[in-house]
Amino acid sequence: MTKTFVTMGRGGTGKTSFVSLMARYFIEKGATPLLLVDADPDQNLAEMVGVDPESAGKKTVAELLSETFITTGGTTIGIPPSTRIENRIWQEGLYEGKQFDLLSVGTKWIEGCYCMPDAALKNALSAITRQYEYILIDSPGGLEHLNRKIASNVDTIFDVMGPSSKSFAHVRRAHRVIEEVGIRFRRLYIVGGYGFPADLGTRATDETGLPYLGKIAADTRLAEQVLAGKSLLDLPLGLPAYRSIASMLDTLPDAP
Repeated sequence: MTKTFVTMGRGGTGKTSFVSLMARYFIEKGATPLLLVDADPDQNLAEMVGVDPESAGKKTVAELLSETFITTGGTTIGIPPSTRIENRIWQEGLYEGKQFDLLSVGTKWIEGCYCMPDAALKNALSAITRQYEYILIDSPGGLEHLNRKIASNVDTIFDVMGPSSKSFAHVRRAHRVIEEVGIRFRRLYIVGGYGFPADLGTRATDETGLPYLGKIAADTRLAEQVLAGKSLLDLPLGLPAYRSIASMLDTLPDAP
């Protein structure tokens, strides 16, 4: 059965680095087939795992949705809508690699009421994601789009926090939004980002009512790799950031 892990958080906390090194952990564990989904408008995940879908001729899911149903005036006649968009995602949107596949959701969401394209996309993505053992989603702070577009059933959610009052407020708001939009999940953990003081873990749990999993260790080598635009998957396994994330994941019941 497919297991889905979603990571969210405010910008600059180390969220995408967390997803990238989590992917490295899953790869090292042989947990394949593995799908990475970049649902963050910043779209940094591909670079951090060392791939370039655009140069490979791949389009974002949002671009394919717009082209299929809006630009070309697609209809519901003939091939079912979900099949039409599913075929295009497989052929034109899915970056297929040796260790993982990757989908970029993109930012050009359709404005207004387009119930048919939305439903078609959700059905298509459901069919596609069933092919994978694990799905790792890099998400922006709000998770409303997950329920409509990607995943309404999630095994584990991580909220990567920074050392600010806004991060505490973000966790509380995100938890409320998740419940309001009906996303079903088994576990939601707080993860401290690079700058999150370790001694705030207890306070984070007390103020949010959510378990604190640990923090991402500050790591100069990782920061240099991100600044240079190089893949985090090439970093040595002994680096502090990877070790800290691997230690957190080792405690999870759904991890490989």
